[in-house]
Amino acid sequence: MKKQSNIYKAYFLYPLFLLFLPLFTAAQEIAILKYNGGGDWYANPTALPNLIRFCNKNIGTNIAAKPETVEVGSTGIMNYPIVFMTGHGNVLFSNNDAQNLRNYLISGGFLHISDNYGLNKYIRRELKKVFPNTNFQEIPYNHPIYHQTFEFKNGLPKIHEHDNKAPQGFGIFYKGRLVCYYDYESDLSDGWEDKEIHHDDDKLRLNALKMGANIVEYAFKN
Repeated sequence: MKKQSNIYKAYFLYPLFLLFLPLFTAAQEIAILKYNGGGDWYANPTALPNLIRFCNKNIGTNIAAKPETVEVGSTGIMNYPIVFMTGHGNVLFSNNDAQNLRNYLISGGFLHISDNYGLNKYIRRELKKVFPNTNFQEIPYNHPIYHQTFEFKNGLPKIHEHDNKAPQGFGIFYKGRLVCYYDYESDLSDGWEDKEIHHDDDKLRLNALKMGANIVEYAFKN
């Protein structure tokens, strides 16, 4: 049986979670979030492995090379300090899914959502089930997530063009802590993919990987 992580224990002990906060920094795992609704949660299969490799080499993490998959309604989500979500289409959270994701996030977990174009209206609708009284807020350029190992003075980089819109980073905060970061109109995770998939130049891909590493670094620290 897989050893339960500290974040899993915190799910049952919250609010005693605060007493064990230093232990969370030792757990360095990332999982891909599987959701219902018909959207392609499995999009960009080379993205996260490439980001993990980049993080382990450049920011001192020790993340398992092959990310696992976890269902949004599974208590197994508590084993992962960070979960990553992407796709192009519909997302549907059941009441159990929404409550489970909420428990995960308020207990110390972190969700990174990367809009792969077409996710926006669905994820905004479903996140209201998770945090009914909270809206996405645009993250200002001076927020620490843009100033970790790598500097992004102008915020989120633009990787792929769709609607001639500027890239935006949005967040959900719970009791002052950023629990969810959402990159919109950036296609950030496309930039993590193998070069031959999108044929992005090296500079563009490097910017995407650096920003992804900042998100990972920030989430592990906070």
